[in-house]
Amino acid sequence: MADSSEKHPPARGRFNGSGPIAVIDIGSNSVRLVVYEREARSPTILFNEKVLAGLGRGIATTGELAEESTASALAALSRFKFLCGHLGVKAVYVLATAAARDASNGAAFVAEVERVTGVPVRILNGAEEAYYSALGIMAGFWKPHGVVGDLGGGSLELVSIGARGPGEGETFPLGGLRLQEASGGRIARAQKIVDDALAKASWPARAARHTFYAVGGTWRSLARLHLFQAGYPLHVMHNYAIPAEEAIEFCRVVSTRDVNTLDFIDVISRQRRALLPFGAIVMERVLRAMKADRVIMSATGVREGLLYEHLPPAIRRQDPLLESARELAHLRARSPQYAEELITWTDQLMPVIGVDETEEELRLRHAACLLSDIGWRAHPDYRGEQSLNIISNAAFAGIDHAGRAYLAMTVFFRHQGLIDDALSPRLRELAPTRLKERARILGAALRVASLVSASMPGTLLKTSMQRDDDSLTITLPGELAMLDGERLRKRMVQFAKLVGAKGEVLPLP
Repeated sequence: MADSSEKHPPARGRFNGSGPIAVIDIGSNSVRLVVYEREARSPTILFNEKVLAGLGRGIATTGELAEESTASALAALSRFKFLCGHLGVKAVYVLATAAARDASNGAAFVAEVERVTGVPVRILNGAEEAYYSALGIMAGFWKPHGVVGDLGGGSLELVSIGARGPGEGETFPLGGLRLQEASGGRIARAQKIVDDALAKASWPARAARHTFYAVGGTWRSLARLHLFQAGYPLHVMHNYAIPAEEAIEFCRVVSTRDVNTLDFIDVISRQRRALLPFGAIVMERVLRAMKADRVIMSATGVREGLLYEHLPPAIRRQDPLLESARELAHLRARSPQYAEELITWTDQLMPVIGVDETEEELRLRHAACLLSDIGWRAHPDYRGEQSLNIISNAAFAGIDHAGRAYLAMTVFFRHQGLIDDALSPRLRELAPTRLKERARILGAALRVASLVSASMPGTLLKTSMQRDDDSLTITLPGELAMLDGERLRKRMVQFAKLVGAKGEVLPLP
């Protein structure tokens, strides 16, 4: 692809180096281009576009890719090639799945794709689709465990995932388009087709009570509809969790009702609606078969799995949440080095104030430290609100929605003080009481740190915090004694009160 670096010098708000990198995904329903900023543990999307070409439409009856669908796909690919050159993409991967794999004229179509894009096409078989979907879950979640299901237009891939990575995958001809055509659009017939196919699966007995990670556009549309019907406060699909019993009942309703009469159906594009009942049937049957505990939606799948595979092992082992937070600190904070100092300072502080932490709570605290100053360019009155909005809706991986709420509240409190009148009551509901209380404690501690340091490195780690009976004291060594002042003392009193102590400032001569 052409290099446009001379035409477009590197932007200060972006990371460069190994990117941009593009993945073109030729599926049975959509053809999609995703351009990622660079190789990273949690890659940021620079550009994303899809065309619902419907390549898989008609294969169940004719065995061929329809001429109209291939023309639509090739036109989209021509556009995608130009965009890759315009964006200065350094590497392009082209993947094709069930439609190109199964159609009798698939090979001819793939040859034309290679001519148009100038890039070799990798046709994934069912086992490879399952494997890369599982890697995509590993890319998007932190230590996932359960069963991954990837529903495309032509096929369904199921694969277990755990501490050792992906297990053995299975593929089924149950994609939304294929199921719609094979059943003649009849719901009862579609249910029988799904039941018959899943009866041959080997995984349900081993998957009982596990989490089900759902991948694919139709399932994301289902979850989006559920989210709006529930009045959920965060419109973030990744890591949106639904109890299995609730998901089963919701899928039953979607599959048996006229979708156009469903509440909030306008949040789903008209092109997606026809496949919703068939995607709902597959999800319902899978959740019942595996006796799932909950379903979690994923925005990462085969494309992210492919990029994850190419990462060096050391980067694969990184925490995706912390790396995303660290990137935001580099792009937005006054001093990324100060953000790192906050991690060290609060590591020392937590035992002093008697706060014990789980592994998950520790990583959330570290992320909050990294994100604590990303809103500093806003007007002081709105730094907390702006930071809250950014964090609540950021494209983070490796964090659930309760964790998002904790991070957002912590940084809000750091800037706005410990009043929460401006906080959405629904946002507070997302976090359990333990996390809400820890958000207030950490927010108050960060307010103390900001006055000692002016949010710049070099002073904070020279201070120390001690607790003696009912007093909590921050000691300022001689060179920092002049930092003592009324505002610092007030913030120390406020912070100490949260941990049941009296706050004091001790400047040393």
